[in-house]
Amino acid sequence: MKAPADCHSMQDLRVQIDLLDAEIVAKLAARAAYIDRAIALKQIELLPARIEDRVEQVVERVRARALVEGLDPALTEDLWRRLIEWSIAREEQVLGPVSP
Repeated sequence: MKAPADCHSMQDLRVQIDLLDAEIVAKLAARAAYIDRAIALKQIELLPARIEDRVEQVVERVRARALVEGLDPALTEDLWRRLIEWSIAREEQVLGPVSP
């Protein structure tokens, strides 16, 4: 991939963004595979889909990483909370929701 400063036209820039988007989608698919494995392990370990302490730990880590990378931590948190909720819903399809 080229650095943004090495893109000298919008077409060139768009090609790089498209390549980056493909990498992001591939990483999200890989993350989903880990979620699927978590389902199997949570069944064995009798853990629920939602573990609030873990949710907050993940959010805290991505916010901190966003700051290091110069990315808006609020945006990062919003994106990750949505990703986490999707992941928990995926797990709950197999594990079921937590009973009150």
